[in-house]
Amino acid sequence: MLFKFTLKKLIAGIFGLFLLFMIGSLLFFNATPVDIRVTEPVSVPYSVTDPQFMLESNQISGRAWTMGNQIEILKRGSEIFHAMYNDIGSAERSITKETYNFYGDDVGVPMAESLAEAAERGVKVNFLMDFIGSTPAENGLFDTMRDAGVEVERWRKPAWYQIARFNHRTHRKLLMIDGRVAYTGGANTADPWLPDHSDGGYKDYHFRITGPAVNELQGAFSENWVSSRGELITGPEYYTNHDSEDGLAVQVTTSNPREGQKLVRTMMLYAIASASESIRIGTAYFFPDAQFIEAMLEAANRGVQIQLLMPGENIDQNFVRLASQSLWGPLLEAGVEIYEYQPTMYHAKMMIVDDYFVTVGSTNFDNRSFRLNDETNISVLDATFGETMASYYLDDLEDSERITLEQWENRPFFDRAWGWIVARVVGPYL
Repeated sequence: MLFKFTLKKLIAGIFGLFLLFMIGSLLFFNATPVDIRVTEPVSVPYSVTDPQFMLESNQISGRAWTMGNQIEILKRGSEIFHAMYNDIGSAERSITKETYNFYGDDVGVPMAESLAEAAERGVKVNFLMDFIGSTPAENGLFDTMRDAGVEVERWRKPAWYQIARFNHRTHRKLLMIDGRVAYTGGANTADPWLPDHSDGGYKDYHFRITGPAVNELQGAFSENWVSSRGELITGPEYYTNHDSEDGLAVQVTTSNPREGQKLVRTMMLYAIASASESIRIGTAYFFPDAQFIEAMLEAANRGVQIQLLMPGENIDQNFVRLASQSLWGPLLEAGVEIYEYQPTMYHAKMMIVDDYFVTVGSTNFDNRSFRLNDETNISVLDATFGETMASYYLDDLEDSERITLEQWENRPFFDRAWGWIVARVVGPYL
């Protein structure tokens, strides 16, 4: 009897230690900030228009600039999904897709059906979605696609052997068709992005790309497909030759939680340090680290006009907005212009430097995008494209409220207190 009692205690003790290990791993690896690598101020003696910027950014951001690209700017949900469905419907060889959110009767269902139809006519379809971002989806959507032959993977599905990586989500928005056309930007594959922003849909921008940058985006997808499935994507159905040299210079930058791989943040710090006239930032969530704030303050002190645009009261996660406000004091005192978009949820992600360098994609200006998520951005060096994006940005400012230093200082006590608490307790993970 004594032996049985001791054995039970032993088993219970082992189980308890295992449980503590699991909880400890979750808290330590997911909640402990890691070294961000670039922690010292970045100094650049030239602007984004200097050829040296392109030369050095090849090395700094990890991928070469590609020439001869065309980009179509899609500003409304109906435009975004209509273009996607048209290209999916004409696909002949391959479709690869990666997204954070995937759900909804108005977007999730038609997308699942379109991908299933493509697979049924012999197109190779690989669909990688984030597990957390796709939890609202009906299980039938996965069955519809898998039954038709779509290869479906849900990124970071909870498992005891991956508990240390559970908080590392894919936040990318990628779609490639036949290796000839690609999409990226801020729009997820979910219902809030379909209605026009004047009708309550999320305000966002997405981009249809043709040219050699498509292969770079395909390579970004392949990295995560290998990580998720262990399968390497190869063949002319995925990668194709793009001969045209007449078009835009585009660079693809990827970022992930591994040490030394936070390259989108590095690229943005480099671009901010290169600014000589203006920096226009649009983001769904603004809560960057101290080094990023210091880079903006240094730019403002050397005379660069800085504008920040983010959601107002229509934000989907108000605690992030309140935490963000706790960072605004030094920025407003330095002359940084801060605006809150009023009509609906503002979900765009962009930075425009000197109306010449533009970076867009999935990356928000927050610690989660910089430190924890897998992200992909495209950057463009072109005066015409930069001026076009700047015009859209300024149009959005017309629908926004500028926040003055006086307004910030006189915000409600609850907003100040709750924002301060959130910023200090979970700020590194926002």
